[in-house]
Amino acid sequence: MWVVKHLAVQLLGLGIIKTLAYQCTPSAFANVLPANASILYAIPNGPNSTFGNPYNPGYPTNATNLPPFCAVLVNVTSSSTSSFTFGLFLPTQWNDRFLAVGNGGFAGGVNYLDMGAGLQYGFAVISTDTGHNSSSFDISWALNLPEKKIDWGYRAMHGSIVLAKQLVTAYYDCPIRYSYYSGCSTGGRQGLKDLELYPEDFDGVLAGAPAWWTTHLQTWTIKLGTYNLPVNASSHIPVSLFPVISAEVFRQCDGLDGLVDGIIVDPRRCDFYYEALLCTPTSNASACLTSPQIDTLYHIYNNYVDTNQTFVFPHLELGSEGQWPVLLGGTAPNALGTEYVQYFLLNDPSWPYTDFSYAIVQLADAEDPGDPNADDFDLAPFHARGGKLLQYHGLSDALIATGSSVYFYTHVLRTLLPQGIALGDWYRFFLVPGMQHCGGSVNNAPWYFAGGGQAGMLGTGVHSVPGFEDARHDALLALMAWVEEGTAPDAIVATKFKNDTVAEGVVRQRLLCPYPSTAVYKGGDVNSAASFNCSAVV
Repeated sequence: MWVVKHLAVQLLGLGIIKTLAYQCTPSAFANVLPANASILYAIPNGPNSTFGNPYNPGYPTNATNLPPFCAVLVNVTSSSTSSFTFGLFLPTQWNDRFLAVGNGGFAGGVNYLDMGAGLQYGFAVISTDTGHNSSSFDISWALNLPEKKIDWGYRAMHGSIVLAKQLVTAYYDCPIRYSYYSGCSTGGRQGLKDLELYPEDFDGVLAGAPAWWTTHLQTWTIKLGTYNLPVNASSHIPVSLFPVISAEVFRQCDGLDGLVDGIIVDPRRCDFYYEALLCTPTSNASACLTSPQIDTLYHIYNNYVDTNQTFVFPHLELGSEGQWPVLLGGTAPNALGTEYVQYFLLNDPSWPYTDFSYAIVQLADAEDPGDPNADDFDLAPFHARGGKLLQYHGLSDALIATGSSVYFYTHVLRTLLPQGIALGDWYRFFLVPGMQHCGGSVNNAPWYFAGGGQAGMLGTGVHSVPGFEDARHDALLALMAWVEEGTAPDAIVATKFKNDTVAEGVVRQRLLCPYPSTAVYKGGDVNSAASFNCSAVV
């Protein structure tokens, strides 16, 4: 717990830790809850605890190395046909702050692993199961259950936040000083959706790779998959050729920033010459593409535009090839697309992806089942109450096209700047070169900065940035410093640990810059963040 106290006092002035007012028993909490909610358990845990639910298909991994805390599980009836559950960790040594963590994909279940990371900072931390129990890629739970779709869309998150805050306040007999959110992918969407609908919920939101445009993201997932299908078509690019494509991309694009280091800082500056991959009579067929395959490649790297030149969704970036097998490597489009249409939109499990057309996109927009789209770009209410939004997205993400975050940011800018509301003092967006979906990277690109879900990728007992627990390296601490001290993050340092293992030490660190700035090499050790400056794009 020394780290929590040190961070609290030295970095952010978190104040004096409160003593407990309530006991960790079901009866102590039961009197606080409304009639539609019930305590499933309240369990005290000692130092170095392990906690989780191995029967949770969405989040089966236990959190470890936990400080003393009270674990609470609450069930809430949300309609006559739906309910949701949330988990709450209440640390014995509390930092007076509240943290909600997000989910991933269409998974149902309490995200104990992310809760554990938040607990180690000293937060009272919650996660909702979004109203069901499933893995990220299983959407069958939604069939003919509109109320459960609403729970997943937004209701379970907000309802959990409201009740959890009541429990926290009662447990410590003390008001919450600041409230934060951290999540990536669906978790990023949940954070954006909540601040749009309920701007009073959070003082600061950390939103990574947000899946904010559900009706277009899931349908684009099908469209993208169809580009590379069927597998016996002459245009099909086998998974074995993905590394060949990637190698050519890096050959053409890597050095445009002045360094050949396996990191493409700005893939949109690269005028990629597709025909460099074209097979000739003397080519090795396992290291080149045919003309029909290059047509497929063109579709992958270009926006999905449909009837009357209507923009539907942005393209995958140059440099994202390492993650292509997820959405482009199957014998059918990924279930995140097909099952969305089958179980969420049409309520017809027999619908074949071969019937996909732009009409499906139009129907999804018209129906918007569950109302998950976080597409209200007028964030003026969140700004007016002093909220801070820190968003990020990996440039090598092949699950959610990076351009969707650029689209969101620029549309918020277009909406608010004419109202006289500039973004820089309350909303900053960071692109992460080389980072894949929410975490991990290609070519040892630095990707770790304690974003949503990242700690669990390094280990079950990790939190913050080991060895660099400060607002320069940790995005959550940067958000806290911004909210509580007014110190805006002019840059964040991303870290790459060898083999993504903390004990093996740091391989590289790299500066991340607020969009539209990029990191520019100024000389020195290329593996040191100190060798880079942020320079605005003209």
